[in-house]
Amino acid sequence: MNVDILRMISDARKGGEGRNFKQSVELIVSLKDIDTKKGFSLNEVVNLPNEPSKKAKVCVIASGDLALRARKAGADRVIEGDELNTLAGKKRETKRLSKSYDFFLADTQLMPVVGKVLGAALGPKGKMAMPLPFNAPVDSIVSRLKSSTRVRVRNQLSVACRIGDESMSDEELAENARTVLSAIEKKLPNGESNIAGITVKFTMGRVVRSTIKVSE
Repeated sequence: MNVDILRMISDARKGGEGRNFKQSVELIVSLKDIDTKKGFSLNEVVNLPNEPSKKAKVCVIASGDLALRARKAGADRVIEGDELNTLAGKKRETKRLSKSYDFFLADTQLMPVVGKVLGAALGPKGKMAMPLPFNAPVDSIVSRLKSSTRVRVRNQLSVACRIGDESMSDEELAENARTVLSAIEKKLPNGESNIAGITVKFTMGRVVRSTIKVSE
Protein backbone atom coordinates (compact mmCIF):
# COMPACT_ATOMS: atom_id res chain seq x y z
CA MET A 1 0.00 0.00 0.00
CA ASN A 2 1.24 3.43 -0.82
CA VAL A 3 -0.33 6.30 1.11
CA ASP A 4 1.56 8.43 3.61
CA ILE A 5 -0.61 8.19 6.72
CA LEU A 6 1.60 10.63 8.59
CA ARG A 7 1.02 13.27 5.93
CA MET A 8 -2.73 12.64 5.96
CA ILE A 9 -2.87 13.17 9.72
CA SER A 10 -0.81 16.36 9.45
CA ASP A 11 -3.14 17.69 6.75
CA ALA A 12 -6.23 16.74 8.76
CA ARG A 13 -4.95 18.66 11.79
CA LYS A 14 -4.70 21.92 9.84
CA GLY A 15 -7.59 24.30 10.29
CA GLY A 16 -8.87 22.61 13.41
CA GLU A 17 -6.63 24.26 15.98
CA GLY A 18 -7.78 26.60 18.73
CA ARG A 19 -10.92 24.78 19.79
CA ASN A 20 -12.03 24.98 23.41
CA PHE A 21 -12.15 21.18 23.72
CA LYS A 22 -9.84 18.31 22.95
CA GLN A 23 -10.69 16.92 19.53
CA SER A 24 -10.84 13.21 18.85
CA VAL A 25 -9.15 11.76 15.78
CA GLU A 26 -11.07 9.22 13.73
CA LEU A 27 -9.92 6.72 11.16
CA ILE A 28 -12.48 5.52 8.60
CA VAL A 29 -11.64 2.57 6.38
CA SER A 30 -13.72 1.91 3.25
CA LEU A 31 -13.89 -1.67 2.02
CA LYS A 32 -14.61 -3.28 -1.33
CA ASP A 33 -15.29 -6.66 -2.94
CA ILE A 34 -16.86 -8.08 0.21
CA ASP A 35 -20.38 -9.49 0.33
CA THR A 36 -21.67 -8.64 3.80
CA LYS A 37 -24.88 -10.52 3.02
CA LYS A 38 -22.91 -13.76 3.07
CA GLY A 39 -22.09 -13.44 6.72
CA PHE A 40 -18.88 -11.42 6.77
CA SER A 41 -18.50 -9.48 10.00
CA LEU A 42 -15.69 -7.99 12.01
CA ASN A 43 -15.62 -7.12 15.70
CA GLU A 44 -12.05 -6.73 16.93
CA VAL A 45 -10.60 -5.04 19.99
CA VAL A 46 -7.35 -3.38 18.93
CA ASN A 47 -4.85 -2.31 21.57
CA LEU A 48 -3.32 1.02 20.54
CA PRO A 49 0.45 1.39 21.01
CA ASN A 50 0.03 5.04 22.02
CA GLU A 51 -2.58 5.62 24.71
CA PRO A 52 -5.01 8.52 24.13
CA SER A 53 -5.57 10.94 27.01
CA LYS A 54 -9.29 10.19 26.73
CA LYS A 55 -9.33 6.52 27.57
CA ALA A 56 -11.99 3.99 26.68
CA LYS A 57 -14.56 3.31 29.42
CA VAL A 58 -14.73 -0.15 30.93
CA CYS A 59 -17.66 -1.63 32.85
CA VAL A 60 -17.12 -4.79 34.90
CA ILE A 61 -19.99 -7.01 36.03
CA ALA A 62 -18.85 -9.03 39.02
CA SER A 63 -19.36 -9.66 42.71
CA GLY A 64 -17.25 -10.22 45.79
CA ASP A 65 -13.49 -10.24 45.50
CA LEU A 66 -13.57 -9.94 41.70
CA ALA A 67 -15.66 -6.77 41.98
CA LEU A 68 -13.25 -5.38 44.56
CA ARG A 69 -10.25 -6.06 42.32
CA ALA A 70 -12.04 -4.48 39.36
CA ARG A 71 -12.55 -1.27 41.35
CA LYS A 72 -8.90 -1.23 42.39
CA ALA A 73 -7.95 -1.77 38.75
CA GLY A 74 -9.71 1.45 37.78
CA ALA A 75 -12.84 0.10 36.10
CA ASP A 76 -15.14 3.01 35.31
CA ARG A 77 -18.10 1.14 36.74
CA VAL A 78 -18.63 -2.11 38.60
CA ILE A 79 -22.08 -3.70 38.58
CA GLU A 80 -22.59 -6.40 41.17
CA GLY A 81 -25.02 -9.27 40.89
CA ASP A 82 -27.84 -7.69 42.90
CA GLU A 83 -27.71 -4.48 40.82
CA LEU A 84 -27.63 -6.50 37.61
CA ASN A 85 -30.87 -8.22 38.58
CA THR A 86 -32.59 -4.86 39.12
CA LEU A 87 -31.92 -3.98 35.46
CA ALA A 88 -34.00 -6.88 34.16
CA GLY A 89 -36.76 -5.62 31.87
CA LYS A 90 -35.59 -2.00 31.99
CA LYS A 91 -34.92 -1.35 28.29
CA ARG A 92 -34.23 2.35 28.65
CA GLU A 93 -31.67 1.87 31.40
CA THR A 94 -29.89 -1.02 29.71
CA LYS A 95 -29.76 0.89 26.42
CA ARG A 96 -28.26 3.88 28.21
CA LEU A 97 -25.74 1.58 29.87
CA SER A 98 -24.69 0.12 26.51
CA LYS A 99 -23.97 3.60 25.17
CA SER A 100 -22.05 4.76 28.24
CA TYR A 101 -19.21 2.22 28.13
CA ASP A 102 -16.91 1.00 25.38
CA PHE A 103 -16.13 -2.42 26.81
CA PHE A 104 -17.88 -4.82 29.17
CA LEU A 105 -16.34 -7.62 31.23
CA ALA A 106 -18.33 -10.12 33.27
CA ASP A 107 -17.61 -12.77 35.85
CA THR A 108 -18.02 -16.12 34.09
CA GLN A 109 -20.52 -17.18 36.77
CA LEU A 110 -22.72 -14.19 35.92
CA MET A 111 -22.55 -14.58 32.14
CA PRO A 112 -25.95 -16.35 31.84
CA VAL A 113 -27.63 -13.51 33.73
CA VAL A 114 -25.72 -10.90 31.75
CA GLY A 115 -26.93 -12.44 28.51
CA LYS A 116 -30.51 -12.48 29.72
CA VAL A 117 -30.56 -8.97 31.18
CA LEU A 118 -28.19 -7.05 28.89
CA GLY A 119 -27.99 -9.17 25.74
CA ALA A 120 -30.65 -7.21 23.84
CA ALA A 121 -28.83 -3.94 24.55
CA LEU A 122 -25.21 -5.03 24.12
CA GLY A 123 -25.57 -7.56 21.30
CA PRO A 124 -26.62 -5.20 18.47
CA LYS A 125 -23.72 -2.89 19.33
CA GLY A 126 -21.17 -5.70 19.29
CA LYS A 127 -20.45 -5.07 22.96
CA MET A 128 -21.39 -8.37 24.56
CA ALA A 129 -19.46 -8.78 27.79
CA MET A 130 -16.16 -10.64 27.61
CA PRO A 131 -15.91 -13.47 30.17
CA LEU A 132 -13.73 -12.74 33.15
CA PRO A 133 -12.56 -15.83 35.11
CA PHE A 134 -12.19 -15.42 38.86
CA ASN A 135 -8.40 -15.69 38.75
CA ALA A 136 -7.99 -13.38 35.73
CA PRO A 137 -5.43 -10.52 35.97
CA VAL A 138 -8.14 -7.86 36.17
CA ASP A 139 -5.74 -4.93 36.47
CA SER A 140 -3.87 -5.72 33.25
CA ILE A 141 -7.07 -6.51 31.33
CA VAL A 142 -8.76 -3.25 32.35
CA SER A 143 -5.59 -1.29 31.60
CA ARG A 144 -5.31 -2.84 28.13
CA LEU A 145 -8.95 -2.15 27.28
CA LYS A 146 -8.67 1.49 28.36
CA SER A 147 -6.05 2.00 25.66
CA SER A 148 -7.95 0.01 23.02
CA THR A 149 -10.44 0.78 20.29
CA ARG A 150 -13.18 -1.35 18.77
CA VAL A 151 -13.12 -2.12 15.04
CA ARG A 152 -16.50 -3.35 13.85
CA VAL A 153 -18.02 -4.14 10.46
CA ARG A 154 -21.58 -5.37 10.14
CA ASN A 155 -23.75 -5.08 7.05
CA GLN A 156 -21.75 -2.18 5.64
CA LEU A 157 -18.54 -1.63 3.72
CA SER A 158 -16.82 0.78 6.06
CA VAL A 159 -15.50 0.87 9.59
CA ALA A 160 -14.79 3.90 11.77
CA CYS A 161 -12.87 4.04 15.03
CA ARG A 162 -11.14 6.56 17.25
CA ILE A 163 -7.34 6.39 17.12
CA GLY A 164 -6.52 9.16 19.59
CA ASP A 165 -6.90 12.87 20.20
CA GLU A 166 -5.27 16.13 19.14
CA SER A 167 -2.94 16.22 22.16
CA MET A 168 -1.01 13.35 20.61
CA SER A 169 1.74 13.87 18.06
CA ASP A 170 1.19 13.12 14.38
CA GLU A 171 3.70 10.27 14.70
CA GLU A 172 1.79 8.68 17.60
CA LEU A 173 -1.51 8.95 15.74
CA ALA A 174 0.05 7.48 12.60
CA GLU A 175 1.39 4.50 14.55
CA ASN A 176 -2.06 3.91 16.05
CA ALA A 177 -3.63 4.14 12.59
CA ARG A 178 -1.19 1.61 11.17
CA THR A 179 -1.94 -0.76 14.04
CA VAL A 180 -5.67 -0.58 13.34
CA LEU A 181 -5.14 -1.02 9.60
CA SER A 182 -2.95 -4.06 10.19
CA ALA A 183 -5.59 -5.63 12.42
CA ILE A 184 -8.29 -5.01 9.80
CA GLU A 185 -6.19 -6.41 6.94
CA LYS A 186 -5.61 -9.67 8.80
CA LYS A 187 -9.36 -10.23 9.09
CA LEU A 188 -10.33 -9.38 5.50
CA PRO A 189 -10.84 -12.22 2.99
CA ASN A 190 -8.18 -10.83 0.63
CA GLY A 191 -6.22 -8.64 3.01
CA GLU A 192 -5.30 -5.18 1.83
CA SER A 193 -6.90 -5.85 -1.56
CA ASN A 194 -10.26 -5.39 0.17
CA ILE A 195 -9.38 -1.85 1.30
CA ALA A 196 -10.76 0.81 -1.07
CA GLY A 197 -9.41 3.81 0.83
CA ILE A 198 -9.14 5.60 4.14
CA THR A 199 -10.25 8.86 5.71
CA VAL A 200 -8.66 10.72 8.62
CA LYS A 201 -10.73 13.28 10.48
CA PHE A 202 -10.31 15.54 13.51
CA THR A 203 -13.60 16.47 15.20
CA MET A 204 -13.53 20.03 13.83
CA GLY A 205 -10.66 19.77 11.37
CA ARG A 206 -10.34 18.93 7.71
CA VAL A 207 -11.51 15.62 6.31
CA VAL A 208 -8.60 14.02 4.43
CA ARG A 209 -9.46 11.12 2.15
CA SER A 210 -7.42 8.75 0.05
CA THR A 211 -8.73 6.21 -2.42
CA ILE A 212 -5.24 4.75 -2.71
CA LYS A 213 -4.31 1.77 -0.59
CA VAL A 214 -2.46 2.59 2.56
CA SER A 215 1.12 1.62 3.34
CA GLU A 216 3.62 2.26 6.03
